Amino acid sequence: MNGSRASNAALLDALKASEPFAAAVAVCIPSPYLGDVGVALRDSDIAWGAQDCSSHAAGAFTGEVSAAMLAEFGCRFVIVGHSERRAMHGESDRIVAEKALQALVSGITPIVCVGETLAEREANRTDAVVGRQLDAVIDLLGARVEGIVLAYEPVWAIGTGRTATPAQAQSVHAQLRAGLAAASPGAAAISILYGGSVKADNAALLFGEVDIDGGLIGGASLNAESFVAICRAAA
Repeated sequence: MNGSRASNAALLDALKASEPFAAAVAVCIPSPYLGDVGVALRDSDIAWGAQDCSSHAAGAFTGEVSAAMLAEFGCRFVIVGHSERRAMHGESDRIVAEKALQALVSGITPIVCVGETLAEREANRTDAVVGRQLDAVIDLLGARVEGIVLAYEPVWAIGTGRTATPAQAQSVHAQLRAGLAAASPGAAAISILYGGSVKADNAALLFGEVDIDGGLIGGASLNAESFVAICRAAA
């Protein structure tokens, strides 16, 4: 929940001035700014998306924003299951899966987040937790899982300054890719992003791992210089 019309415009102007990027780049913004951002990026290769959507298609769900509504603004992506939504809003694995389905039905690529807390990692439950979270999505989507982007975000590394080592992140990414491959033949090829205190000075090492295809960037994306450097590292 960051940004304003003025700061968004300045950030996007800086990103556009740095094009072209050799990697796919998208910005996911608070829903009130979707119209502005769609206009600002109209002639850019930078895609845009939202930070959440409803698990329902339509109806008496005051305050919710449906995936179909997002699609009308040209959204190509929507983040679902971010750790803050799971922790602060009580979103279950099933709800996250339902949101992913709504996105796909509306022609939007869901960026599905999975990840463990510090307590779960210290209890050696990382594999079980992220496996459970992914399985819920696979169970509902079936072969449609081939249309998602997956993001591993260890909760203990978000906004804390702590980052999983490249080896730690790669280990989880490899597990996730194996789970996807077992679910559907084409799913092994989907992009799996890492999110957790990714910065300009550690991005290249993280992205150098074989199963880390890019990043889901939080705080560092609010600064154009750092975000551009991360985008360059992804190439």
